[in-house]
Amino acid sequence: MIATISDLTHVISGYTADERTQILRAAEHSDRLHQGQLRESGEPYFIHPLQVAEILIGMRLDATTVIAALLHDVLEDTKLNRSRLRELFGREVEALVDGVTKIATVKAKNRNLQESETIRKMLLAMVKDVRVILIKLADKLHNMRTLDHKKGPRKREIAQETLDIYALLAGRLGISWLKDELEDLSLKHLQPEVYRSIKDYVAETRTSRSTFLQEAESKIKAAVAEDGLTVKVEGRAKHFYSIYQKMQRRDKAIDELYDLFGIRVLVEDVSNCYHVLGLIHHLWPPIEGRFKDYVAMPKSNQYQSLHTSVLGPGGRVLEVQIRTHHMHQTAEYGVAAHWLYKRGVGSKAATKSELAIMQRVKDLRNAKITSGEFLDEIKREILKDSIYVFTPKGDAIELPKGATAIDFAYHIHTEIGNRVAAAKADGAIVPLKQELRNTQVIEILTSRLAHPRLDWLRYAKTSRARAKVRAWLNHHDDSLIINRNIVARKSTPAPAGPEQGRDRKKRRPAIDPTATEVLERSKVAVRVGDERNLLINFANCCNPATGDDIVGYVSRGRGIIIHRRGCRNVERIPEVDERLIDVEWETVSPKVTLRFRVTARRATDLFGEIEAAIGKLGGHLIEGRIEEADNDTLEAFFTVEIERRRELRRIETSIRAVPAVTTLEEVPAM
Repeated sequence: MIATISDLTHVISGYTADERTQILRAAEHSDRLHQGQLRESGEPYFIHPLQVAEILIGMRLDATTVIAALLHDVLEDTKLNRSRLRELFGREVEALVDGVTKIATVKAKNRNLQESETIRKMLLAMVKDVRVILIKLADKLHNMRTLDHKKGPRKREIAQETLDIYALLAGRLGISWLKDELEDLSLKHLQPEVYRSIKDYVAETRTSRSTFLQEAESKIKAAVAEDGLTVKVEGRAKHFYSIYQKMQRRDKAIDELYDLFGIRVLVEDVSNCYHVLGLIHHLWPPIEGRFKDYVAMPKSNQYQSLHTSVLGPGGRVLEVQIRTHHMHQTAEYGVAAHWLYKRGVGSKAATKSELAIMQRVKDLRNAKITSGEFLDEIKREILKDSIYVFTPKGDAIELPKGATAIDFAYHIHTEIGNRVAAAKADGAIVPLKQELRNTQVIEILTSRLAHPRLDWLRYAKTSRARAKVRAWLNHHDDSLIINRNIVARKSTPAPAGPEQGRDRKKRRPAIDPTATEVLERSKVAVRVGDERNLLINFANCCNPATGDDIVGYVSRGRGIIIHRRGCRNVERIPEVDERLIDVEWETVSPKVTLRFRVTARRATDLFGEIEAAIGKLGGHLIEGRIEEADNDTLEAFFTVEIERRRELRRIETSIRAVPAVTTLEEVPAM
């Protein structure tokens, strides 16, 4: 890694003389501006922007991106302002630097809010210029490479955020090597014992793996040579995080996994991809269900390759990837491949087609949602896996995994969605709430009498479809008020004041609450009957949250207030019975993730007992680690996934019932 401006001169030889001059000028400014600042390692701070720039140079990004990387922290950490930055280096550099600069105005209020706002700002800037996210990913990669120097719980928080957001972003942008390294570094700090055991195992088996791969490579080279083909064959080891995922998914120890070996074959053109596939299947029998054709149907990040698994030499499982050299460049560099250094090519370089992630961020750009809800949508709809389904005419439609026919219909057209009567998948009628599967042909049957229903909000997975359903219901159903997270039912007219409804029969709302995450309290103009500009608020006294049973009442002048059911303040409200209104969560949200700290006496299988205690109530143990607190005491941390927060008490009681457990407390999720 480079550490000085002198080192920088040696890695920018591929740029023009004028570009080299501008890069070095930016480096000198950055060095002066960060003078006296130190990293937690004790090194001069300037080393950080220098090595972020080096990462981007290695990706062969244009000179403007490299200049912005060298200056990416100056607005946040130095006295330089935007106007002066623009004066010195131009509007393009200023826009890139501003795009990756953290939101600082809310820093004192709430760090989580600050981070959500910053990510939202960064992704919206990415839509205008994808190089913003490339700089941020390089910045995150260097920070993760040096995370050992970070102290305290913040280290784990950074690693978890990297795994949850930035590694997935790198994957969605198609930059596989960067995604792999971010995942491995995250695992290193989140599960250090697991990371070390995988690393040690891979090192111990290097010799036998090398022998196995060399034998396989030789046979492939001999087979293709007979057919006169020119190919490049290279062995590859799985990266640590992918091994960890296999262990978790299959519930096996690392020495029980047999598909840790891989070979990549690079060919000249697409037809040779399939030719080589046939040769490999002739050499070794393919494993049923393990063939994927991403050449005919590329991933949403434009990744293309043939994947197959065979019983290779000695009956050991061997994974093989076959792709052209161009496909390989796209697979390694993703969206950055379109910025590979060429004279005169900058941010306006055209791409074959815009990445789906860009369009989805655009769809959210104009949505009237909070930064927390924006991030929630990003995680749920954009960073998760996608599926491809087809229209009857053969057009491919990309949807998030878990999408239903309702999402498909609204993707086609709003009026198609509003008139869905039924749906067919591969010619057979399917329920509207059924999750679609990859490669299905979907046909929507419409009727002029059909219209959206309230339960569609629970079936739809995309923000677009839910927004369209919500809009239709708000416009056509006067008995409902729907505001993002809450559905208020006006089963009887809501009184506007104490003089109304004084002799009305008292009632308690019958509510069937379902879970959704309320990431931030919100105030949104809604309507009750003829009353306009009423608000839906969440009470500060009880802070209704994911999965809570809730109750609402119509306040005087403050709209509808949502409380947790059982909140003592509700019972103190004058004439509360006449002012209650039925409310429920609008949608079924993602499952709730909780983290616990446990202290326990020494036990032979503490991990297994706790896992069983969680599992018998339907919870899912995501990860856990046990450490020695002292000679007689163990300390354990467990991350648990449950359907709804109201199940928390039962889960806690079950864990406390484990004989060795002495204390249990919920701690912030990493």
